[in-house]
Amino acid sequence: MKLARGTPYLLLLPVPVVLLSVLLCDCLQPVFSSAISAVTLLLAALYLLFFRDPDRRVCSAPVCSPADGVVQSVEETDEGWRIAVFMNIHNVHVNRSPVSGKITEVIHRTGSHLPAFRKESERNERVVYEMETEYGHVRVVQIAGIVARRIIPYVSQGDTMKKGDRIGLIRFGSRVDTYLPKGFAPAVNEGDKVRAGESPLADSSENKGGTE
Repeated sequence: MKLARGTPYLLLLPVPVVLLSVLLCDCLQPVFSSAISAVTLLLAALYLLFFRDPDRRVCSAPVCSPADGVVQSVEETDEGWRIAVFMNIHNVHVNRSPVSGKITEVIHRTGSHLPAFRKESERNERVVYEMETEYGHVRVVQIAGIVARRIIPYVSQGDTMKKGDRIGLIRFGSRVDTYLPKGFAPAVNEGDKVRAGESPLADSSENKGGTE
């Protein structure tokens, strides 16, 4: 299993320590010892599952989803569209560039850590990626949540991205917002499930795209 850049491997250290302690402790009942071992291994497996980083087949639509999860909102703005994808604990948390283009700015903004599905989360800690693309200005925002306490960018100002390239990791769940200029038609509705890189997020207003 391929793990994401930024995986905190040190958090796995308690696993062998607990298992070794259980194996060497004669005072524990066999059933109790087996239960501790099973729970420890299960938590380790869930931890590794959370930080998985699978390869993806990039969709052919002009804009692909930057995150795994459920579409939380699709809103028309004065500039174009804002599409928010909420990630649960079981989703892949490596986020991807929804379009091809150049990163013109990466901005880290400190803030609170409220649940990312609440309106008040607009004040949450976040990392903003400003992009110049063939379609105009595009913004991708990684938003921390109540459990997610760290956002790890993979890219810097000046980097050139291809659609579907990895842009960063949010540890332990949150939300990713994509701001698109006018001229697009959303390819998703609120409640739709999407996969980063694979699922179309929006198409041009004249054409409806799909996946390759």
